[in-house]
Amino acid sequence: MLTITQVDAFTSEPFGGNPAAVCLLQGPADEAWMQRVAREMNLSETAFLVRRDDGSFDLRWFTPTVEIDLCGHGTLASAHVLWEAGHLEPTVAAVFHTLSGTLTAVPRNGWIEMDFPTEPDEPTTAPAGLADALGAEPAYIGRNRFDYLVEVGSEGTLRSLAPDFGRLRQLGVRGVIVTARAETEGFDFVSRFFAPGAGIDEDPVTGSAHCCLAPYWHRRLGQDSFTAWQASERGGEVRCAVRGDRVQLSGQAVTVMRADLLA
Repeated sequence: MLTITQVDAFTSEPFGGNPAAVCLLQGPADEAWMQRVAREMNLSETAFLVRRDDGSFDLRWFTPTVEIDLCGHGTLASAHVLWEAGHLEPTVAAVFHTLSGTLTAVPRNGWIEMDFPTEPDEPTTAPAGLADALGAEPAYIGRNRFDYLVEVGSEGTLRSLAPDFGRLRQLGVRGVIVTARAETEGFDFVSRFFAPGAGIDEDPVTGSAHCCLAPYWHRRLGQDSFTAWQASERGGEVRCAVRGDRVQLSGQAVTVMRADLLA
């Protein structure tokens, strides 16, 4: 019997942030089975962990429809579960082997700090129909290996977006990151993330998107460190710092559910 734990990531309050399911396996599992479990959980990501002999972990992430290469909130939730359930001592770093290389997480004063690769964008031309699908005129458009990045003119514009997800799904990318300079006190920039191409119309808080957002706003503002807010309905705070070709992402997490996985 396996335990599956649901964690709200990038929040200190239950029912905020981004929920992820975490399942610590006894050994490698069939990919089709993991995909079915993720579909059953119906969260933006379900994370599967397998412990290695050296105490590190293999980590894979699945949306309800596809496996993905990089996931911040699923990694944050996984580290939280490992420490909370006693699989790692609370002072020991969590080390994960993933499709995006080795990722680490360490506890820092009630927050979890993760070391991720940067995923910088390059300027590009708008694909046909992007502005109409978003319902806003882009001030800037870039693209990295996963997503389009769109800056809009204001936080108000960003918060009021009501995208046509069917049209966004046709763009042939994982998703569209939309961002703006923050007008809310205490934050440097805000964002939203739409990923209908990966089976998630709007992701509540997206760590991997900040691997693109942090270097983008580093170029725009000349800062190395940021406090960011992802302005979904649930919402969540992400602290990020650019360190060369890596980005440190920090967030909080809270467990909301544990269950036995019987199938």
